[in-house]
Amino acid sequence: MELFDQTTMECSKLITQRYSTSFTLGIKTLDKKFHMPVYAIYGFVRYADEIVDTFHNYDKKSLLQNFKKETYKAIEDGVSFNPVLNSFQLVVNKYKIDHSLIEAFLHSMELDLEETTYDQTGYNEYIYGSAEVVGLMCLKVFCENNQILYDSLVAPAKKLGAAFQKVNFIRDIKSDYEERGRVYFPGVDFNEFTKLTKDEIEADIQKDFDDALEGILSLPKGAKLGVYLAYRYYLKLFRKIKRLPASRIKQERIRIKDSMKMRILLMTYFQHRINML
Repeated sequence: MELFDQTTMECSKLITQRYSTSFTLGIKTLDKKFHMPVYAIYGFVRYADEIVDTFHNYDKKSLLQNFKKETYKAIEDGVSFNPVLNSFQLVVNKYKIDHSLIEAFLHSMELDLEETTYDQTGYNEYIYGSAEVVGLMCLKVFCENNQILYDSLVAPAKKLGAAFQKVNFIRDIKSDYEERGRVYFPGVDFNEFTKLTKDEIEADIQKDFDDALEGILSLPKGAKLGVYLAYRYYLKLFRKIKRLPASRIKQERIRIKDSMKMRILLMTYFQHRINML
């Protein structure tokens, strides 16, 4: 079983490397003991997200329902021949990840099959399930079953997940609308996405970033650098988006160059080495 489990973990690692160079880079700056568990979480959420976002020629609802059913069966049985679900259940069971977090995540994926616009309540619900709970799953790993530490960091972890997701929403507003007919921001019409609307959204995102920072600095030593690196990367992307007019955001997906990502990595690592984190 040890070889089987290790092989399934390697599958989740490969998925992460193929789908996100930035996330892979961040994982590598974590303590080595956290690498495979976080790869397993990413592999799980990535594949669920792929079902709703890219499997256009298939019955997405049926696929997602089967994925959900197989997820809980894997967790209950403690094994699965689906390598993504096997690696995920290993992490869920070892770190005692609350099943309500998994349920909230899968519910948000289900919303993507039906909802194209959101009111404030639906927006908050979607962000909690699609992003905040993923951060909480990772936090469970980082805290290594220290419930007191976990409880103290839940609020800032949720804020960080929300900030990341909202940045993704504004970055991807063009593709979400044109390819999937979605506008996540409540009360926002893509065709009327103005400077005023953009400024209001950005003020909300900035508050999430500000509220998250203290929690990042209180993370266990082995997790702090990796999470802070992700924070710095998203903050850089957010600041670039803030400098651009709303019309530009509606026309293209804003990115950070690989050279800038490497610069952020080096600066963050230097801060870590001289105990500035």
